[in-house]
Amino acid sequence: MKSPIYKTIPLGPAEGSGYGRRSVLKGLAAAPLASGLANVLANPKLARAAAETLEEVQLTLSNGDTVSASLARPADTPAQAVLLIHEWWGLNDQIKTMAAEFAEQGYLALAVDLYGGEVAEAGNREKARELTQELDPEVATETLVAWIDWLRDHDDSTGKVATVGWCFGGAWSLNASIATPVDATVIYYGRVDRSVEDLKKLKGPVLGHFGRQDEAITAEMVETFASRMDEAGKDLTLYWYDAGHAFANPTGARYDEEDAATAWDRTLVFLKAQLRE
Repeated sequence: MKSPIYKTIPLGPAEGSGYGRRSVLKGLAAAPLASGLANVLANPKLARAAAETLEEVQLTLSNGDTVSASLARPADTPAQAVLLIHEWWGLNDQIKTMAAEFAEQGYLALAVDLYGGEVAEAGNREKARELTQELDPEVATETLVAWIDWLRDHDDSTGKVATVGWCFGGAWSLNASIATPVDATVIYYGRVDRSVEDLKKLKGPVLGHFGRQDEAITAEMVETFASRMDEAGKDLTLYWYDAGHAFANPTGARYDEEDAATAWDRTLVFLKAQLRE
């Protein structure tokens, strides 16, 4: 079956913001990414307040190393679970705030740390590149598989798990779903150059958000991915946006509010459909 490819239809921006720790979370629930959440992410103090609502959790890998993640619990449990994978900057307040927003949307949300607590300051590309180069792919894979198992078995989880990642994390969202079965995979402009044989290992459907103006994750790469997904017989929903790389990150120079809001709404619709009982 041919994989569907859609063009974006931008949504109009809304208004809203929050002040203080409690009102930040209320703002997240009332006004998703188009305004309230974008305002929080772009404001370091508000992002810090949202991030501080998360709980730090740990587990031990087979080699004895302890790895950490930040957990956001929804109001009602048991709930479907979402594993979030950070950009190449590391597990910063932006990604933790996204976990808080997923929890406001009713998901048990876990933001994983693949860098052992290290974070590159915004704009410090040299440090971010260094962190990615130092990452051991085998350890990263084991870490993500372990956290997926942890989420699936958690008392507050229904057992349904999806992965979501941005940029560096978008690639690892796909990698994790290839390494172990998950119910759904969301990729925001991540590298998707995996073989047909690798893609055959996927269990659940994949949703991808990509920018036509992205010079790093090219249209050729994405179209090859779509063709390989088709050949592997896997379900792919692919959305193109007239935007550049990292268009959904309110803290970056290439942020596009309308496309970010559209991608967020599509992500929520996709997860609701794929993780329902």
